[in-house]
Amino acid sequence: MKNKPLNTFSISRFISEEAYGGIILIVATVAALVWANSPLYESYHHLWHGLKVGFAWGEINMIGSLHHWINDGLMALFFFTVGLEIKREIMGGELSSLKKASMPIAAAIGGMLIPAAIYALVTVKYPEYINGWGIPMATDIAFALGLLALLGKRVNINLKIFLTALAIADDLGAVMVIAIFYTDSINFTELYSAAFFLGILIVANLIGVRRTVFYALVGFAGVWMAFIFSGIHATIAGVLIALTIPARTKISEDEYVVRLSKCIAKFKKEQANDSRLLTKEQAHLIAEIEQLNDKAQTPLQKLEHALHPVTAYFILPVFALSNAGVHIEGSLFNMLLHPISLGIIAGLVAGKFVGISLFSRLMVWLKIAILPEGVSWKQVYGVALLAGIGFTMSMFISDLAFENEEFKQIAKVGIMSASLISAITGMIWLSWGSKKS
Repeated sequence: MKNKPLNTFSISRFISEEAYGGIILIVATVAALVWANSPLYESYHHLWHGLKVGFAWGEINMIGSLHHWINDGLMALFFFTVGLEIKREIMGGELSSLKKASMPIAAAIGGMLIPAAIYALVTVKYPEYINGWGIPMATDIAFALGLLALLGKRVNINLKIFLTALAIADDLGAVMVIAIFYTDSINFTELYSAAFFLGILIVANLIGVRRTVFYALVGFAGVWMAFIFSGIHATIAGVLIALTIPARTKISEDEYVVRLSKCIAKFKKEQANDSRLLTKEQAHLIAEIEQLNDKAQTPLQKLEHALHPVTAYFILPVFALSNAGVHIEGSLFNMLLHPISLGIIAGLVAGKFVGISLFSRLMVWLKIAILPEGVSWKQVYGVALLAGIGFTMSMFISDLAFENEEFKQIAKVGIMSASLISAITGMIWLSWGSKKS
């Protein structure tokens, strides 16, 4: 049998963690909104924007607000996890072959192009707003899967896998958009430095270095630090580092099974002692089995397995708590009718639905792809509606798109309104469609 990565991180567990994480994300969002619009608003603003943390050493200044370090630090770890997911899906998941990948990738492309075009049409008369075209392109996988999980067994697992693959392809598109279009000025010296350290990581992968500590140290001290000063957003470093993580096992599945069987057989033969403690030989065999387990897993999957709960249950809720606290001054109605808000709402609600549905239909019509087993077109349309929940990535892009604080606040009102509309319409549609099925 060929040496291939063992499936140590199943799609069902991934979906489950995203679903529960989505529920925590909703709670954090509501908490941020209540906090930011209560008499305690000043404490909210001071905690995230006024409190400075970090260090300075010579010409290196690493002091910033908590909000800054969440968006540039914690979110870099989130993007690192996204990078691991993308690499896993490309190597052995739903994006690993043309037949598997064509429909979710096409749906993701449609779900990015049409919303961006709609936003541009709505704001075409206002050049100062046009930079927000990337905001409605993103889908929040945690929110969408969290809501989809509420429908339980009425929703086919293949529909959840389709949504997951679509959102991961969508994340890849969002990363490219941030890297190419939301970078103002580039310090090429720092960029060359980052490329040098990335080269070290790539060579280490090729020669068989498997220590995750090595990749963490070189990735943080070399690549991430260089990106901080390069002008390109530091979160891109997270994705690039993830792509260098080894995705090969040290021993094949056959060798693992044979050696594990021998260890178990020896363990069974070992005479039991009167003490509750293991014998020296038993302890040695267990240590050998642990080493075998380590060799039979890929560093990529082990890291994803360890980091995914951290991002789902901690990083994204903290991001929501620090970014979703929109302090509404004046008329909410006027903010909703602002061209930025209208463009985002139209892009996420209508654009995502049209883009995903149209491009999915096109791929099946051209016979490049087929519908996932047990999934109907009505359910695909429901997922297309849920994909309009653009919360985390859209919020992130809005901070990069606008320098004006008022524009950022209006954009976040539009994102939350669009996400709420998409969540309600998507859930109603899927509930109705599932009952019909």
